Amino acid sequence: METSVAGQGHLSVLQGVRRPFIQAVMRAELWHNKKSFFFFPRSRFPAPRPAEMLTSLPPCTSTGFGTYPGRKRGALHPQVIMFPCPACQGDVDLGERGLAGLFRNLTLERVVERYRQSVSVGGAILCQLCKPPPLEATKGCTECRATFCNECFKLFHPWGTQKAQHEPTLPTLSFRPKGLMCPDHKEEVTHYCKTCQRLVCQLCRVRRTHGGHKITPVLSAYQALKVRTLPRSAHTHALWHLLLHAGLCRARHDAHLFLPPQDKLTKSLTYILGNQDTVQTQICELEETVRHTEVSGQQAKEEVSQLVRGLGAVLEEKRASLLQAIEECQQERLARLGAQIQEHRSLLDGSGLVGYAQEVLKETDQPCFVQAAKQLHNRIARATEALQTFRPAASSSFRHCQLDVGREMKLLTELNFLRVPEAPVIDTQRTFAYDQIFLCWRLPPHSPPAWHYTIEFRRTDVPAQPGPTRWQRREEVRGTSALLENPDTGSVYVLRVRGCNKAGYGEYSEDVHLHTPPAPVLHFFLDGRWGTSRERLAISKDQRAVRSVPGLPLLLAAERLLTGCHLSVDVVLGDVAVTQGRSYWACAVDPASYLVKVGVGLESKLQESFQGAPDVVSPRYDPDSGHDSGAEDATVEASPPFAFLTIGMGKILLGSGASSNAGLTGRDGPAASCTVPLPPRLGICLDYERGRVSFLDAVSFRGLLECPLDCSGPVCPAFCFIGGGAVQLQEPVGTKPERKVTIGGFAKLD
Repeated sequence: METSVAGQGHLSVLQGVRRPFIQAVMRAELWHNKKSFFFFPRSRFPAPRPAEMLTSLPPCTSTGFGTYPGRKRGALHPQVIMFPCPACQGDVDLGERGLAGLFRNLTLERVVERYRQSVSVGGAILCQLCKPPPLEATKGCTECRATFCNECFKLFHPWGTQKAQHEPTLPTLSFRPKGLMCPDHKEEVTHYCKTCQRLVCQLCRVRRTHGGHKITPVLSAYQALKVRTLPRSAHTHALWHLLLHAGLCRARHDAHLFLPPQDKLTKSLTYILGNQDTVQTQICELEETVRHTEVSGQQAKEEVSQLVRGLGAVLEEKRASLLQAIEECQQERLARLGAQIQEHRSLLDGSGLVGYAQEVLKETDQPCFVQAAKQLHNRIARATEALQTFRPAASSSFRHCQLDVGREMKLLTELNFLRVPEAPVIDTQRTFAYDQIFLCWRLPPHSPPAWHYTIEFRRTDVPAQPGPTRWQRREEVRGTSALLENPDTGSVYVLRVRGCNKAGYGEYSEDVHLHTPPAPVLHFFLDGRWGTSRERLAISKDQRAVRSVPGLPLLLAAERLLTGCHLSVDVVLGDVAVTQGRSYWACAVDPASYLVKVGVGLESKLQESFQGAPDVVSPRYDPDSGHDSGAEDATVEASPPFAFLTIGMGKILLGSGASSNAGLTGRDGPAASCTVPLPPRLGICLDYERGRVSFLDAVSFRGLLECPLDCSGPVCPAFCFIGGGAVQLQEPVGTKPERKVTIGGFAKLD
């Protein structure tokens, strides 16, 4: 009677739902589960299956339930049966037993049965054991798998026999067991294996298959599922997920055979029914999308047809012009050949020139003969020459009118719809950050063209905000490079690019991370108006590059050519002095330079020390008080007026006194002088208030050296040369600043 009450409860729930909605749901269920619930492995009366559904079933179902194709008795290597899941289309290994190894989805069967009964309310179920005419059935028996009227039920279930213990149910045409049976042992399932996520019977529990697994009674699993709450947004998904996967996916989805209690299903149905307006809105949106799709498809067809017709018109016009050219050439040749034929016909006996010459020879009057023969002789001479050197006046070949359409045919064969551009490739060698960010990229070799590009960038060193990542965007960028103005100093930016054409936007490029300078960029030019030897320093016209050229003047000034190498120190300063704040600039040193010092110093001390500095005979002469070589006395507390980084022959020379020396050598204690490779660009960062100067790798912004500096006065950039060498200042990415040139004490603007 519990089954009857449960069935009446289900019917009451279904009757409270609108019939069209239930029919739509069940049609969807029938369509999705056509491969699983139209046949029941252990059912004596299988449900009728349409022919098209039978043909769509996999081969594993054609040999009967519990078997699979190719199975032979005693086979050592049974064939693996893979069955597609109706929901996720993933292959499921059914094992050796095939479909017989799966649990029956009794829940779905009951839902289908209730739906059939609700549809055919007027059709009565007749007793299967009455004599004709049968009476209407009032009861059903699951064990007997038959429907009975009251009299027949009492007759076939006599009191005092084992059949009297059969529990009557509502009359039905589809009989199924009251509970799930183990497909391996044909016993009722009583436990649930949490490890395998599978229902097991008492025999399965004691076998080795589930040895060491966490097994709990069905009641505990039921209560756990009953207490567990589903997210409100997942109600609909959970309902469909349970119905679709419960009877098929063996290992992954058997846990869902425990459908949540009726209150949760009712709540899910209530949620769906309560959002009918949302469903209707989405349906309207989909219908509008369908209409737009039809219109867009028709427009695309018309556009393609118009373009193809245009190609046909161009080809037809070209065909007419080419045929006209061939026709004109043919007529010209025919005319020349016709004239040549007429000329040769005149040489035949008795006609034309020959006949006229024969008649002239018969002339006896000497003056008349002389008059006619003179003209005739010239004509005969030309005819004789033409006869001896005969060749047609025109060629019969039209090879010069052949067309090579291989390239065009290939283009027409490859004619296809325009694809979106492929992901651009950012050129990391040309992309850098200075006063602004310069971004350069290119498309892959075989990528469709892009009409314009979209650049997205953001800072990565700021706290992440809730929600999706926010990018700053630059739209419709023409060309393959762009400037990003006013970046924040001391930050890390991530950038990406994507192309766009008529087909739409392509994929983004790989993200590129750029470090911006740690301080505002200082713009300055080289000032070569003073120094030890102007003829040995060559400054470029834009005053951003300088080269030291020792040459012949240095050799002539040497006093001891045979006893030592005579060297001198040449200095060039920047035309801007720093008096406050933080400043940064970068430069590139020629790797072939003999000895170059790059750094900063007090403007007054630099002029005092280098303006009259004597020549030196050794490259060990150091005008910066030996700070970077570590020779300065550690007890002196006063900061040095100069701070230089020494570069020689493609290496950076670091002394043991450098603050970053231990980090570069990998040792914690004092170390001897070491060298590190010269990076492509060097960066100098001056902190005037703190009295510190830092030397960086301008590409990776890795610290090379940090030194104290006396900032009691204006500080300016300085570059020292011993021997040959060259330095190039980093060009500003943005607009170049206004230049000042001092001539004769007057300031003039370029």
